[in-house]
Amino acid sequence: RYEALHPDIDLIMNYGSSGALQKQIEQGAPVDLFISAGKKQMDALVSGKLLAQTGTLLGNRLVLIASPDDPLTITDLRGLADNGIRKIAVGEPDTVPAGAYAKEALANAAVWDAVQPKLVFAKDVRQVLTYVESGNTEAGIVYLTDALASGRVKVVAEVPSGLYAPIVYPYGIMKASERQRESKQFIHYLFESEAAGVFAELGFTPPPAP
Repeated sequence: RYEALHPDIDLIMNYGSSGALQKQIEQGAPVDLFISAGKKQMDALVSGKLLAQTGTLLGNRLVLIASPDDPLTITDLRGLADNGIRKIAVGEPDTVPAGAYAKEALANAAVWDAVQPKLVFAKDVRQVLTYVESGNTEAGIVYLTDALASGRVKVVAEVPSGLYAPIVYPYGIMKASERQRESKQFIHYLFESEAAGVFAELGFTPPPAP
């Protein structure tokens, strides 16, 4: 949509886990704009004095998912400790923001120790979905947006927001970028009503109040 409005702009996307993208930027990858699924990765770039501008674009929610064919009857995170559940997919907490949020939620629900032996760690949220979609794990914890995009998993329960820090998607414009003006224009568009409507359809929430 943006390119249709701005024929002179060509958006080249590099999709990957936030941790991997952060490392690429720190190693000098030619990036103009970074949108992260976690604050930790953006904070690292701020500490490295690599950003000309940063802010928060969106919010999200955590959900517990299962395969549509799986007769899971659990309704909250405590149910994951049930003996009938053998494997649970989550993102790697150290590199995948969704995994860090999942670990925080499980710890605050007082089930982290009980479920740790069942956890299957994934390199990103898409891999968590794949594990659940294929039946390799009975359950998984992902963002609501990813669950809605899949079509091959069911949402068993929404994880109470009080169990984890607010999920935010920060953006950062690189100090080294030669396209800072264009990057600022694109970010401005992402906050306008047209883009906000698309984000809402996909399950994102507005950024939490500071």
